[in-house]
Amino acid sequence: MERLNVICVDDQREVLSAVAQDLEPLSDWLVIEECESAKEAQELMDELDQAGDLVAVLVSDHVMPNQTGIELLTEVAHDPRFKHTKKVLLTGQATHSDTITAINLAGIDHYFEKPWDANQLRKAVQSLASEYIFSQGLDYTLYQQYLDQDVVLKHLREV
Repeated sequence: MERLNVICVDDQREVLSAVAQDLEPLSDWLVIEECESAKEAQELMDELDQAGDLVAVLVSDHVMPNQTGIELLTEVAHDPRFKHTKKVLLTGQATHSDTITAINLAGIDHYFEKPWDANQLRKAVQSLASEYIFSQGLDYTLYQQYLDQDVVLKHLREV
């Protein structure tokens, strides 16, 4: 079974910890990683890629120093190594144009405003990680008990 990673990025430690805590119930099948900057996330993604590990989902805050979440997600969207990585933007300060940019340039898969609902975030990450497994062509039966069953049924109908 491949190591599937979810990388959470936020420059505020308490917010980052809250995101990771909300996703902790998924840790039976997903490795939850925490990064405090876009640069740290990019370095971790490089390390994981070199080790042969997979980045299934990237959850990023929008407003961060040096590089915004949209800039990070856009870079990831254009990196062929991570073309299937699912992207989530988490923000409390985005404008309408920021949201449009995130959708058009970064190809985000989900958008949450702060404060987010923990159950909705967890469900979104579970669904996105399930989609990732199918988009990567991984053996979904290895993860069957954890996957979003609606995603599984959708993909089985397509076969």
